Amino acid sequence: MTENPQDDPHGIALTRTFDARRDLVFEAWTTPAHFAYWFGGELTVPVERNDDGRPAGRSWSLVMHSPDGSELPFSGVYREVVPPETLEFTLNDAYAPSSSEGELIRVTLSDLGDRTEMAFRQLGGNLTPEQYQQAEAGWTSFFDRLEGLLARA
Repeated sequence: MTENPQDDPHGIALTRTFDARRDLVFEAWTTPAHFAYWFGGELTVPVERNDDGRPAGRSWSLVMHSPDGSELPFSGVYREVVPPETLEFTLNDAYAPSSSEGELIRVTLSDLGDRTEMAFRQLGGNLTPEQYQQAEAGWTSFFDRLEGLLARA
């Protein structure tokens, strides 16, 4: 289930509940092969170019490959890593202004026993309202794949 608790044109706020333990959801965010699977959606994300989420202060990067052969690079820096409850990192893509640190992503995982509530926030004000709408649709699709991955765990 996905909800958008705030309709902010300068960011994204999504809350989703997964039928999986919190440690498994955290692992899906921080294990390169898992992250490459669900973050890429239908695009290919080579695992060898994907970095895990430890420790805070570490840079990360990945490149999505589209069917037409073009590459979509992403990078950032982990700011906070508190297993299994919090991840905070910056997110840049090829279209980010060079003077920007990028968008700030914060993922908070709440333990509901055999279920996990994930509060996802993307902030930064670097995108237009239309770009935030597109990014939200992308994240929603990625979280659908994450849900499928967790169902197989």
